[in-house]
Amino acid sequence: MAKKKSSGILDSISDFLEDAFKGATQGEPDVPAGGAPEPVTRRVSLIIHNPRVPGANNERLNKVLAWNDPRPLLKGYMDDLRECSRGYVNYDIVERHTVDGFPRKADGFVYTADAFVDAWRKRQGFHQPDAVDYDALIEEFDMIAKVNSGAVDEFWLFAFPYAGYYESIMGGPGAFWCNAPPLTQTAHAARRFVIMGFNYQRGVGEMLENFGHRAESIMKYAFREKRGNDNLWERFFRHEFKNPGQAEVGWMHYAPNSERDYDWGNKRQVLSRWRTWQNFPDLRGEAQMVDCNDWGNGDIRLHHKWWFNLLPHINGAADGIAYNWWKYIVDPNTVTW
Repeated sequence: MAKKKSSGILDSISDFLEDAFKGATQGEPDVPAGGAPEPVTRRVSLIIHNPRVPGANNERLNKVLAWNDPRPLLKGYMDDLRECSRGYVNYDIVERHTVDGFPRKADGFVYTADAFVDAWRKRQGFHQPDAVDYDALIEEFDMIAKVNSGAVDEFWLFAFPYAGYYESIMGGPGAFWCNAPPLTQTAHAARRFVIMGFNYQRGVGEMLENFGHRAESIMKYAFREKRGNDNLWERFFRHEFKNPGQAEVGWMHYAPNSERDYDWGNKRQVLSRWRTWQNFPDLRGEAQMVDCNDWGNGDIRLHHKWWFNLLPHINGAADGIAYNWWKYIVDPNTVTW
């Protein structure tokens, strides 16, 4: 029997919801490649824990221990992501909180500033377990309400070693692994969001690494239904140590020729097809001999920028996945459920 033609307001709404559901579950329709995607702006709530130290004339912790000023680190991080995404990713810090105190640990422990400085100088006496209390942070900074209202898209926590943060973690409905277990207790939020964790003792390169692990997690999830050659993320990820003779770009810890974690300065030459990703989605081309000269001779920031520059970043889609991978990485709500 032929399907009855829809009529009336209720049927129209039903058809609309059915089409919307299909779009959400089946992913991007196939669209030919071409052109740069429209830039996006993501709103950030910045939370810096930088307490004053009574035993050091009430100076801020970062000054007492000669650590970095977060401001130039933030600028370098945002500038690098904008540059590597060809202007697509633009972060706007819409609120800033500088906290004169330490975040609470999951077991309720809170450092005092003088005790923390003493532990750092002795390199012992740090509290264990180290994990921060994310529930306390979510409540203190009213994160769910800000996400629900659209005022904030993600949160950046900036602190010190042993703050207990994950490098990235995801909350919201359908949250999934983002270099950390999902915050399932936030499933009632209106949309997914990411909480980044940075350390002002380190540099921009380490901040980019945090974002890179976020990218790895999200792209693995985006391609979770793809197998074999259809899983372009697994192809992008290949490196000589794990995939002999099949190296392509690698991942945060492994360049195409790396033999161990963080081995970005390895001078041995291997065959890699990383240059084919400059022509995405046309991935034809022969492997070429490469070494660390191609990605910065061991410099963490240069390697990570090289890696980000190779992420697909154009309009179009195939097999239900966009040719602009940055879309998923900066907004996990665009990843199909």
